[in-house]
Amino acid sequence: MTQDYQQLITQTVLDEDTFVRLTMKGIVRGPAAPWQKIMIRPVELRGRRQLQFSYFDAKQDISKNYYGPEARARLDQVLAIPYSSIVLQTTAEDVQIQLTKKGKAIIHRHPHATAAAAAPDLAHDHAKALPLPADQPDTFLQAIGIMNEHGQVRPNMQGKFAQINEFLKLIEATGELERFERSPIEVLDCGCGASYLTFAMHHYLNDIRGIPARLVGVDTNAGLIEKCAAQAAQLEYDDLCFRNTPIIAYQPERAPDLVIALHACDTATDETIAQAIRAESHMLVCAPCCHHDLNEQLSADSGGVFRPVLRHGILKQRTADILTDAFRALALRIMGYRTDVIEFVASEHTAKNLLIRAVKAVEPGDRQFVREYNELKQFWGVTPYIERLLDAPFQRLLES
Repeated sequence: MTQDYQQLITQTVLDEDTFVRLTMKGIVRGPAAPWQKIMIRPVELRGRRQLQFSYFDAKQDISKNYYGPEARARLDQVLAIPYSSIVLQTTAEDVQIQLTKKGKAIIHRHPHATAAAAAPDLAHDHAKALPLPADQPDTFLQAIGIMNEHGQVRPNMQGKFAQINEFLKLIEATGELERFERSPIEVLDCGCGASYLTFAMHHYLNDIRGIPARLVGVDTNAGLIEKCAAQAAQLEYDDLCFRNTPIIAYQPERAPDLVIALHACDTATDETIAQAIRAESHMLVCAPCCHHDLNEQLSADSGGVFRPVLRHGILKQRTADILTDAFRALALRIMGYRTDVIEFVASEHTAKNLLIRAVKAVEPGDRQFVREYNELKQFWGVTPYIERLLDAPFQRLLES
């Protein structure tokens, strides 16, 4: 059966008249795959038809074009990776292939509604696909004020729209949306504010990706929470609600599977991380904002070799920013989360463009990360706020 589906894919991809796109992703059983998703499509360069292979991981995507026997060899390499979810698109139909745990291929065919077959698009340079496209009118985006009545992103919303799209892209890039163990998934947005991200996440998961999800937004601004609740009611989103409460005080009715935050100020980001860890959430994605707590603990008098850095306010602030997020990432790693810290959007859209992304993957208490955390803490003579929030369970790991 495995050979049959691979043969089907090979014959279709090499058919120059009908092949449109091949997408491979999902869980890989066996040796870890180097890429989370691979896409193949035909392109035409200098009058010669080639195959473009696009490889995606959590941080980047790489596209390369191949011709003739080399393209066939690359295709064979790709097919050797047992991705669990494969979509093969032609001018006449979409073929969905699911691989079971035992390696059996289940094939579903979905013929296109129209009999007239469109020719494959051979354009080499495609605009990168956005989770929420800017060139397509979207009644949801119009309803929450990001797009105007003509389907155009409002000028004053360009930055927010770019932030939301990149945030969604980086969640999608983890490949974890297909790995949640229950449905619907529970999403908690901490410090939701005006809730553009909350609404967009609801729209993206439920309407675009077809992943059932319930969302809760929490914030201390009562006026904004009331406004967002009214907007959710107007949109008839029964699975989206809002709570007026400090992040750390919120007691979820159902433990969140995914915790998110976009620019939760100062220690609110620590509270977001603490909520995710306490709930043993599967994934956390947050973009920190300002940092003050650690900045106030740093002193030029006790800075040692860093005294020349800490005596200047702006340099001290940036040092505190970096240290705060380094401690947060280490705390997550100590608590069993695979964690990376990345730039998530161009600085032209926001100066606060760092993002912490974590997936629960291992047992807590890795000795290397415990040692790094304690050494960093001792060197700077500080006590990170995240440590105070996580309290006794975290302290036991630090002392073990």
